[in-house]
Amino acid sequence: MAKPRQQPSLGHRSPGIGGHFDPLEVPVRNAATVLILDQRPELQVLMLKRNARSAFVGDMWVFPGGAVDPGDASAEADLSVDNLTDSAASHALGLSRGGIAYWVAVLRETFEEAGILLAHPIGEDTLINLSAPAVEQRFSSHRDGVNEGSVDFISMVQDEGLHLDGSGVHYVARWITPVGPPRRYDTRFFVTAMPQGQTPLHDNDEAVHHEWVSPQTALAANARDEMLMMTPTVSMLQRLATFASVDEALSSASAASASDDERVRIRFDVEGPGRISYPADPDYSSADANTEHGILRWPAKGLSG
Repeated sequence: MAKPRQQPSLGHRSPGIGGHFDPLEVPVRNAATVLILDQRPELQVLMLKRNARSAFVGDMWVFPGGAVDPGDASAEADLSVDNLTDSAASHALGLSRGGIAYWVAVLRETFEEAGILLAHPIGEDTLINLSAPAVEQRFSSHRDGVNEGSVDFISMVQDEGLHLDGSGVHYVARWITPVGPPRRYDTRFFVTAMPQGQTPLHDNDEAVHHEWVSPQTALAANARDEMLMMTPTVSMLQRLATFASVDEALSSASAASASDDERVRIRFDVEGPGRISYPADPDYSSADANTEHGILRWPAKGLSG
């Protein structure tokens, strides 16, 4: 008797709103997203719930982020990032050039979607404090303008005498959206710490809710179908759950290199968060390597060299 054909789990799929389209003709856009961590007092991560009307990952829980825009790759943008060169950024991402645009994109998107500005006054090391009412109001107005398109993000940073934080935002993964959704992305994942003196606030447009949550709690909610997530989000939470603190998670991320890269696979006939298989798992060799394309560069606690 022939053995039944195995099916790799697809996990939660984004409902999206795309109308009629040819999945094979959907272009793959570059994108960047970031896990913002805070000790509250347990390790927690900021998550956003996407608007159900969104064309991509509608109604799902994600981290702040979005597509890399042309302006993110400008010379002015390069000069606005402190303690990071395009050469170093490109080397980290395995690119010949233009890597710093991913950092700019994720810093811009964090400000747009979550109201968090990872920047510091020129000549200072501490990230900007937005807690004073007048300062909070001014930057809230800036954020509205950036979201509306009437304010250029890099010009705003320069006019305010700021530099974007290039040293505290660490590259930890790459995921490419599989064929199927109306939008596809080649997304670089980053991780950083929540700055003091700032308060996250979703934009109530692309994101309709935000929540600080421990990775364990988020994964349990995902398993109960209470927090819908795509495979990359689940995988990043699983890796984050191996760390006991923000410092431990960031220490692993900052020390990681290409030699730490782990290619993710998907188990056959297994649903829920357990569908993801990593090189350290005993069944890794028998899992599917083609369903999802994900590479983690974030050694789990106890696995770093």
